[in-house]
Amino acid sequence: MTSMTVLLFALSTVLIAMACVRADRVRAWREAVNPSAPEVPDSSFTVARVLLLAMAAFGIYFGFQSIALTDDAEWSADELASAVTGATDDLDGDTLYVGPHEVPSVDSSGDYALKVEDTVAEHGDDAPRFGVDAEPTDPDASDETYYTVTADGTASAFCLHVRLKRDKSGDYEAPGIAGTSYPQYGYVFRVTSRAGEC
Repeated sequence: MTSMTVLLFALSTVLIAMACVRADRVRAWREAVNPSAPEVPDSSFTVARVLLLAMAAFGIYFGFQSIALTDDAEWSADELASAVTGATDDLDGDTLYVGPHEVPSVDSSGDYALKVEDTVAEHGDDAPRFGVDAEPTDPDASDETYYTVTADGTASAFCLHVRLKRDKSGDYEAPGIAGTSYPQYGYVFRVTSRAGEC
């Protein structure tokens, strides 16, 4: 995208320079190359200048559009910091229910990293909704995991610490067939974050 922007501005500069060439210089060059060529009227030079300047104006406009598009496609350090803070608040307090024979795990479904990425992206305000990466640094732990959160366009990184804590107040009995019930044990996610890699 940067090369396209540079090309547009360079081409616009060349077009403006061409529009600034005086008519008598062009006539002298034409006469040196082809002395029998017919004379070019002044109105042709006026039309050519208008066209060259119009094309240069379009090039400059689309060059600035390209810069804006590049800015919208990347994260800034401030956008990532704000998004991680919002995601931390959003994820903190989520509840997980497991049966009596299940082992609770931060990443019991195997896709908690994707949930972190999606939640950070949702809190990105003006940032793009893509380009977020949450890399688990302790995937073998069952009750806690660290995620290093990064995003395209910035060198900033944040450490998201996710822990599962037993919450007996959330326990309940799930109804079963034939009048039996199955206990469901409640666990709550405790999420904190800090600047820097984990």
